[in-house]
Amino acid sequence: MAALDTGTEDLLADLDEGVLTLTLNRPQARNAMSEAMNQALGRQLAAAELDPAVKCVVLTGAGQGFCAGGDVKGMNERNAGGGRSVTLDEAIHAQRVNQRATAGKLFKMPKPTLAALPGAAAGAGLSLALACDLRIMAANAFLTTAFAKVGLAGDYGGTYFLTQLVGTAKARELYFLSDRVSAEEALRLGLANWVVPPEELAARTREIALRLAQGPQVCFRYMKENLNRALAGEVDDCLDIEATHHVHSAATADHREAAQAFVEKRAPAFQGR
Repeated sequence: MAALDTGTEDLLADLDEGVLTLTLNRPQARNAMSEAMNQALGRQLAAAELDPAVKCVVLTGAGQGFCAGGDVKGMNERNAGGGRSVTLDEAIHAQRVNQRATAGKLFKMPKPTLAALPGAAAGAGLSLALACDLRIMAANAFLTTAFAKVGLAGDYGGTYFLTQLVGTAKARELYFLSDRVSAEEALRLGLANWVVPPEELAARTREIALRLAQGPQVCFRYMKENLNRALAGEVDDCLDIEATHHVHSAATADHREAAQAFVEKRAPAFQGR
């Protein structure tokens, strides 16, 4: 396992057997986002997208929580101190850039991303979890949009991701009312892929992440683009891009290895080529 320097204690990173684990590390604040955390997360994801050693990204939180979202105490202190030191337009632009670098990158990068939730994911923390391809939750974890309770409209793509996963009516209910969603309810709604006892979360996350890291990386890249395009694409466009990607993947060494392994009745050894 290789620990990586993120430039801040608010985000930990390590790379092991192709799995990059990024840990939001402000447990005393339920891993609420800080400026240092957000900037480091964006840098790590940008590097991971281009690093061939990274096959899968796991996003998790230190301690008993995943991420409480924005630092509301910090917001209150800024408000008491007279508000922003930048213009409104500058603040909007900075927020847009960071959202695309974090939630947007988790969603669009051509590698599998997995959120592991040891505890609550709230507000923008929920958005980051929903931006990932897959989610595994401890049985005592819960989700909540939380924005209405602090008078905010919501950020980091949560309205988009939640609507895609549960439909617009349920997404509106969860945003307007900010009710808690238990792990079991999240599983029923399709917001979680797996729910496990808290003591099994780390091992089960590792198992799933290694399966992803050892999978056919070229194929995964094409699959993820197909699936993302399908969310808002016209059917003929989706059919056409699927055909293109299928033919391309049929020409990979991974496909030839898998076909041979099938005939030989053994597990394939994918090389990402």
